[in-house]
Amino acid sequence: MAGTQKNSDRVALGGIVAALCIVIMFLTGVVPALYIVSPMAAGLLMVILVEEVSVSWAWLTYLAVSLLSLIVTFDKDAALMFILFFGYYPILRLSVEKIRVRLLKLLCKYLMFNVFLVIDWFLTVYLLGLPTFEDTGPVMYAVLIAAFNIIFYFYDRILSRMDWIYHQVFVKKVLGRHGR
Repeated sequence: MAGTQKNSDRVALGGIVAALCIVIMFLTGVVPALYIVSPMAAGLLMVILVEEVSVSWAWLTYLAVSLLSLIVTFDKDAALMFILFFGYYPILRLSVEKIRVRLLKLLCKYLMFNVFLVIDWFLTVYLLGLPTFEDTGPVMYAVLIAAFNIIFYFYDRILSRMDWIYHQVFVKKVLGRHGR
């Protein structure tokens, strides 16, 4: 009976997180300016599944949200951002954080992010048909890459603080549990 309760708790929490992710992704259709923020915010919710259930459960939820976001999200570029990076990075980040050499850890993170940028650009231009910056030349691409890398720096910092915030504020103060 205890195992059944645990599985039903996992399913319920996975469903709630998936629903919240889809609602956040759906908001890009209501407020188009959120097309970058929404995939980031939805990805942050994966931390809850990693902490409360397991990494494998977070991956399953990521896959479910990825498929559903392609169907229900109006902004397909935002859905691609979630699928290609922001949905799985909070889960994969746990493995990257185990690298002891700080420079190698940073190199891995920024390499993953910049590979995502290139793949996202190709897919949005050639698959979704969005316009490019051909008239402004490579300067605009350099500015965009620099801006996105700065945004990623802050996103990664938020993720590093998320574990502390989750345990110190939510688990201890809201749920009243004292774990770690």
